[in-house]
Amino acid sequence: MRQAGGRAMMKNEGGCLCGRIRYAALAAPGRVTFCHCRFCQKATGSAYMVEPIFGKEDLVVLSGAPKTFDRVSEGSGKLVHIHFCGDCGTKLWLSFERFPDVVGVYAGTFDDPCWFPIAPASSKHIFLEAARSDVVIPAGLPTFAEHATTADGVAQEVTVFDEHRKIGP
Repeated sequence: MRQAGGRAMMKNEGGCLCGRIRYAALAAPGRVTFCHCRFCQKATGSAYMVEPIFGKEDLVVLSGAPKTFDRVSEGSGKLVHIHFCGDCGTKLWLSFERFPDVVGVYAGTFDDPCWFPIAPASSKHIFLEAARSDVVIPAGLPTFAEHATTADGVAQEVTVFDEHRKIGP
């Protein structure tokens, strides 16, 4: 923790595999998104991405200079910027044309990937229609078939399961 302006600030660090790029989150994430879309499956090489979302000003680069790969989101038609280490290839965080004030960090790149809470009031699973059939969704968390909002900002229907639910048969 650091003191800034008379208040305590948390500082949780992370970085790439080779250690050239280090970053710090200066606040707790505003929410945590579990994204099951094909983009996130391919970008992580896993069933879904665990993505704590921070205000852009709350993520600072401590060392190194990440490279950026831009991709147009199939859902919104807007650019998603993937920030990664040009030396070892580790994907570190995303920034978004659609949501310019936030960044989504690849949770596994934190030194302690469990430091932030996952609570129903501030977490959600999105793009369940693209989820692997063997994924289990915990009870009590908001879920969405696609994104939580349409490309033009309309809220989508939310589903909350009363018990743990396997996506497929």
